[in-house]
Amino acid sequence: MGDNKIHVYFMPGMAAGSSIFKNIVLPEAIFVTHLLEWFVPHKNMSLREYAKKMNKKIEHNNPVLIGVSFGGMLVQEMARHIPVKKVIIISSIKSTSELPRRLLFAKYTKAHKLLPTRLVNNVEFLAKYAFGEAVTKRLALYEEYLYIRDKTYIDWSIDQIVNWEPQEHEFQLIHIHGEKDAVFPIVNIENCIRVNNGTHTMILHRAKWFNEHLPTIILQ
Repeated sequence: MGDNKIHVYFMPGMAAGSSIFKNIVLPEAIFVTHLLEWFVPHKNMSLREYAKKMNKKIEHNNPVLIGVSFGGMLVQEMARHIPVKKVIIISSIKSTSELPRRLLFAKYTKAHKLLPTRLVNNVEFLAKYAFGEAVTKRLALYEEYLYIRDKTYIDWSIDQIVNWEPQEHEFQLIHIHGEKDAVFPIVNIENCIRVNNGTHTMILHRAKWFNEHLPTIILQ
């Protein structure tokens, strides 16, 4: 019966659309997948307020929330306000101590306020900050995945990432992280499932690994 299936909600990373999950396939006999999308926040909106508004899109009880990068931070905030079966974060962080030095530096100096976010329509710029890598050889690919080009949203997202201060939580949290993540280096990450040769964009390039392991990770 459909009511006995596990509902899994996927949240993409900063500026990315749900198309980043197009190659992720969970067994339909057990799971029902739902794709969430970013919206542009109103002025001075906190991540907590954003999470509460995003929760209005959750239509099932005790879902599994899966978030990538900044989306992983968001689903943690979402889970503070609704009952969940489990939260799984990918290529993300779960504590301030996992932030890399450059972001900690930005937090205390406000250096991130100086980023040229007016260039949000430049895919190379956007990919650098959203995915942490140069994309000159894969512009067409990232044109497809990076669909939010709103300066207000980008400024807000960077500020929320830099200043995020996660609180204690009661939900089950699983962290999957690539050993070659350039945005959130593995050296700073604790208590995670390590993916050999996984980069910050491994949700795109290592779909086979996720299709093989996610079902077990969700059910365990």
